[in-house]
Amino acid sequence: MCESATSLAQSLIHKNLTLSQLAASQTRRPQVKLAARKSNSPQKSPQVKLAAGEKNSRYRAPAMDSAEISSNKENEAVLSQGETLNIEGAKDGNKSGSKDQEEVTTISEGYEVTGSGGIKRPLEEEPMEAVTGPTPKKKRKKKVHGLRTPKNAVMQLNELKPGLAYNIEQESSPAHAPIFLVSVEVNGQIFRGSGRSKKFAKANAAEEALKSFIQFPNAAEAHFALGNFGTTGDFTVDISEAQVGFDVTAVVSTEATEVTAVAEVEAKQPDLHKPKNPLMILNEMRPGLKYNLEAEEGQSHGKLFVMSVEVDGNKYRGQARNKKLAKARAAQAALTAVFNIQPQFVPSARPTNPQGAPRSMVPLALADHIHSLIHNKFTELTSKVDPHFARRKVYAGVVMTHFGDFSKSQVIAVTTGTKCINGEYMSSQGLSINDSHAEIVARRCLMRYLYLQLKLLQSDNPEVSIFEPALPGGFKLREGYDFHLYISTSPCGDARLFSPHENGSEEKAEASFEEKSEDKHPNRKTRGQLRTKIESGEGTIPVKSGPTLQTWDGVLEGSRLLTMSCSDKLLRWNVLGIQGALLSHFIQPVYLSSIIVGSLYHNTHMRRALHMRLVGIENVSLPYALNQPLMSGVSNPEARQPGKAPNVSVNWTMGDTDLEVTNTTTGKLEEGTFSRLCKKALFDNFKELYGKTASIVPPDGAVPTYRVAKTRALQFQATKEEMVKALERAGYGIWIKRPQEQDLFE
Repeated sequence: MCESATSLAQSLIHKNLTLSQLAASQTRRPQVKLAARKSNSPQKSPQVKLAAGEKNSRYRAPAMDSAEISSNKENEAVLSQGETLNIEGAKDGNKSGSKDQEEVTTISEGYEVTGSGGIKRPLEEEPMEAVTGPTPKKKRKKKVHGLRTPKNAVMQLNELKPGLAYNIEQESSPAHAPIFLVSVEVNGQIFRGSGRSKKFAKANAAEEALKSFIQFPNAAEAHFALGNFGTTGDFTVDISEAQVGFDVTAVVSTEATEVTAVAEVEAKQPDLHKPKNPLMILNEMRPGLKYNLEAEEGQSHGKLFVMSVEVDGNKYRGQARNKKLAKARAAQAALTAVFNIQPQFVPSARPTNPQGAPRSMVPLALADHIHSLIHNKFTELTSKVDPHFARRKVYAGVVMTHFGDFSKSQVIAVTTGTKCINGEYMSSQGLSINDSHAEIVARRCLMRYLYLQLKLLQSDNPEVSIFEPALPGGFKLREGYDFHLYISTSPCGDARLFSPHENGSEEKAEASFEEKSEDKHPNRKTRGQLRTKIESGEGTIPVKSGPTLQTWDGVLEGSRLLTMSCSDKLLRWNVLGIQGALLSHFIQPVYLSSIIVGSLYHNTHMRRALHMRLVGIENVSLPYALNQPLMSGVSNPEARQPGKAPNVSVNWTMGDTDLEVTNTTTGKLEEGTFSRLCKKALFDNFKELYGKTASIVPPDGAVPTYRVAKTRALQFQATKEEMVKALERAGYGIWIKRPQEQDLFE
């Protein structure tokens, strides 16, 4: 039986036939099974199938000696060490020939049948995988470009300048924690470094020396860092795209003072990389600078941090709502003053330089300076009063400078307010303030200050006054004095009628001013329109197309009292001056040098509202002219003040000991007395000067009434009429006048 089985297996190997095919042809022939088992395991080994050409490498059992092999059954065939093929007789011929028999396997070439009836696979053909298992794939190591460990400063310096000598100059501090000072001479220049060990001090000295070798990758980048954007002869240089958003971390040159010139320079600027932070730029220019926290102001929900840095012996400050931004602004202030580098603006946030402004004038530095002075003065004044009076939505102020010297700046006025008087509280004696908006009250404070300066001309020391005699008569402002108006938000009316978060639709506003057919904005027809304030409320509405005449009895019966918007009044000041009709008897027009806006600043809308609407004015003779002040936002915009506006307005003028609080509904103090800024109070100052000091308008007899005194300023009134006609010709509406009965007092 063994011989027959052996011959049968050998024939199957050569023919590459399966035992299942053999069972189908011969009945009761044994079937071949593969069983992998361990010799010392009491449990039955799992059955494993082997297909033709398949090598069993998953299961491995201990090697068996010859005694174990001989003790196997006759139908067991050993394949390899620890692996066997069991040959069992088929009990049922029909079952052995069935197609669904799962235990049937095949025997391929390379196996031999042993004398005991088993089938054995040659050991020399068994691969290594059968013993050790599959070899895991080795992970490819990523190639590391460059050095694995960077060279220190001493090594790098030695490569550039071999044979340098390091000298220990000083050893200070206690013995347990010494500080060493080491120096090295490179190219005739001595570089020093300190550290807690000689090694660290030597490395720091080498690092300082290496900084002298550092250069920009190319000349264009060096010019970019220095703020010089000269044109290059290479027309293939990439052109950078315009920056979007107001970013104090971006820097550009201030070589060009005109807006158009700056735009041309930005268009030719090479696209090197993203603009560097002012801290990085300043650190490249002046390494090792230290920033100090000087002050921490304000309440917990709205603190302001003041950081400073000293460069070349001068201290520069920056303030913001966090220390990081305050440091950046301090660095920017230093870059502006020392290296003439300024932040970049989008067109809508770019300051407007007046024509003929000096090249050294830095709009943002001036704006931040004015903002800081007004904010600090307001905080100082309101800290001493009832917190209810310190509440505000809008505050304003006036600052006076002399020849642009910031150290000699003086705060002239600080005010708050957002509402107008109720019509039923109008005063026929000039005892009420009709318009209590902050910028309007600030102008009244400035007029009061100008009266005080005129009175100084009658004193024993007239040189202290800001006025000097003028020809052919009267007085004029001394050379070098400038007045700057600050408003915490854009003035109500045409200057504020835009969405601050939809700049894309507003960028065409400037072009649409000249070519309205190209302006597709839904509110394009209302651009530039004169507007009036809402009585006892906030906001503005356009004036009616036809003439509107306000009467005293009509307002008292319930007609709405109309007051021109702040944008329209600021436009009038840029033609007539801030002094008004009464002061025009004594002084020439006084114009604002700058208008600084703390929030909602938009270049195009501000310029249109406060200047461009009157470019077509005619028949304006000197000393009157269309003034174009500097307009700018601030680097630290004011936060929006949500909630209901208070019904009070506060005012302070230089020389006052405390704040004055008025009720915006009645236009008087809370106790019912009149304010120091009302018409009657200012007219009393006029009467003190009338006929006693030199004047442009010759006095004519006794002091006239308030209305007559205003109408006698003939050139002022003629210029005002030309302004009203110019607005009407341009289609912006008709200027609305107050009831005449308000000005008939003496």
